[in-house]
Amino acid sequence: MAAHDAWALICRLFAGGTPVLRVTLSPREAAALPVLGKAVKPTGMDQSFVLCPHCQQHRAQVWGDGRGGRMCRCSDCGPVAVEANDGAMLALDDDWMRQKMRLALDIESRDGIDELSDGVWRLGDARRSPVLLARDLTRVLHEPALLDRVRVAGSDIRVITPRPSTTRGSPFGAGVEWLVLEERFTFYGGGITLLGTTSPSVTPVAADPAAPVNGPFSADFKWVTLPDGDGTAIRCTDGQAKVFGALWSFKGEAVTADRIMQRAGLDSAKPSDLFKIKTKDKGKPEPAAQHAAYGALVVTQQRAGLYAMPCAAAGQEVAMT
Repeated sequence: MAAHDAWALICRLFAGGTPVLRVTLSPREAAALPVLGKAVKPTGMDQSFVLCPHCQQHRAQVWGDGRGGRMCRCSDCGPVAVEANDGAMLALDDDWMRQKMRLALDIESRDGIDELSDGVWRLGDARRSPVLLARDLTRVLHEPALLDRVRVAGSDIRVITPRPSTTRGSPFGAGVEWLVLEERFTFYGGGITLLGTTSPSVTPVAADPAAPVNGPFSADFKWVTLPDGDGTAIRCTDGQAKVFGALWSFKGEAVTADRIMQRAGLDSAKPSDLFKIKTKDKGKPEPAAQHAAYGALVVTQQRAGLYAMPCAAAGQEVAMT
C-alpha cells in the first residue's frame, strides 16, 4: 500500500514541477515518504512568507516575536506561531526520475538525456523508438515540432506524461504512442517499473492485493487501510473480511446484527464478536489493529441493536460517479 501512495506522490510532484510544503501532504503521502528514499529531497524556500500553520489556507508574512521565535499574521486566524518545520519543503529529484524511467524502459545507457524544452526530455531510444517524458501533455500537443525533432523513420515515438483532467482516448495520431505515467508505471523496489510490458527483460508487477478498491478495503475485504492511519494496510481474518463485506453491501444503511451475520454466513451473534481481542492475543499488534479498524469504521446504535458502515455509503456514491 505504501508503494501505491509513494507512486501517486511521485506523479503529483513530477506534474507540478515545484516544491510543496511538507505540512500540506496528506497523511497517506506523509506515511509514504520513508519508502521513497532519494526520490524526494528537502529543498529551501523563501522564509519570509509561510502558509498559515493553523488553517493552511493563506500565505502570511513572517516576523520575529522578539523572544527568538517567529510569528505570522493570517487574515483569518490572526497571529500564529511559526515552527521551524512549518516552512519545510520537499521536491522530486528530477534526475532520479529520469534515470529510473530509462531503466524501466530498458534504454541503453550510452544514450544521453536531452532537454528539448522546459519540462520535456528525450530519454533515449527504447527498441529504436524515441521516448519523450513531459510534465504536461498539453505542452507536447501545442509544440508538434518537439516530435519532429526526435522522429525516426520506421519507428513510433513514445510520449510519457501524467494524465490530464480533460483528455480522453488517444490525443496523438498514428506513429505516436501515449503512455500515461500513473497507469503504465509504478514504484517498486526503490525504482520505477513498466506495467503490462511484453519485454522479457522487464517483469510486470502484480497488482497489490492490499490496495484499496472498495473504499478503505481491498477487493476481497481481507485488507483495510484506515483513512486517518499511517498508511499501513491491516490484514483481516476470513471471518472479519466477511463481516466487513456484509456491512459494505448495505451501503451505509443501519441494519440489525442478524441481517449482517446472515449475509456474512457466520454463526456469531453480532459483528463485534469477530473483532474481540482474545486473552492470549492481548498486546499483539495485529489483533489490536483489527479491533481498531472495526471501531473506526463501524457505528453501533446499542439501544436499537443496529450497525452501520458510513464509509460504504460514500464509497458507493464515488463508484457511481
